[in-house]
Order: sequence, then structure tokens, then C-alpha cells
Amino acid sequence: MNLNLGRLAQVGLNVADLDKAERFYRETLGLRHLGRVRDFMTFFDCGGVALLLSKAKPENVAADGVLYLACGDIGFCTRELEARGVKFIEAPHLISRQEAFDLWMAFFTDPDGHMLALHSEAPKGYQPS
Repeated sequence: MNLNLGRLAQVGLNVADLDKAERFYRETLGLRHLGRVRDFMTFFDCGGVALLLSKAKPENVAADGVLYLACGDIGFCTRELEARGVKFIEAPHLISRQEAFDLWMAFFTDPDGHMLALHSEAPKGYQPS
């Protein structure tokens, strides 16, 4: 029997301060807010995948894994996020040259230390300005 597993439906992260995390994802990153369940959960849309932020005790907030956010022009997105107060751990850099595009990434963290990355499938020969 085929389980029909495939599309990622939701990703969940524990956060220490739900209000602070909600502001970061809504105002700083500009993700579309889907709603909030009282003082313990808030949801965002990440291109059809729900991002669930759950309030947790600080000792239960683990900064494991990476959320890769697709973007068009990684140079523009990096400059815009820096203007909004985001501090990048790694500036935009070429990860690999694929047949149809060059893969660029830039890494930063959210207020709880979760690693995030801008992920850009740029035209061949792209250089961020």
C-alpha cells in the first residue's frame, strides 16, 4: 500500500517569547501571519507550508536544523533584512553551480537562535550587488 507521503505540510519551532518571535517573523521577515491560538501558538505561511511557533520554556528551545527561505534576488533580500536589523552569520555566497542555476545562500538566526537561510536559485553568473 502506498502511503502517499510527500509535501511538507507544517514545520514547528519552540520559542521562548512568542510575542517577540511573532514580531520577527511577521515584521522583520514579512511572512504572512495565519493566526494565533491564545498565548501558546502562532502560525505563518511559508509558500504553502505552515510554520508553527510554540511557546516553550527556555530550556526546551533547541536551535536545531535550518529553515531555508526561498528568495529571488539574494543581494536585495540581504540588504533589506539588514536594514530591518537582521545580522547575518554568513553573507550571500555561492553554494554550487547547477546545470540551470547557481545556488546562493546567506545564513542568520531568529531571536531564539534558530538558524535560517536565504536560498536563491540565481541565474548563471549572478553576483549579488
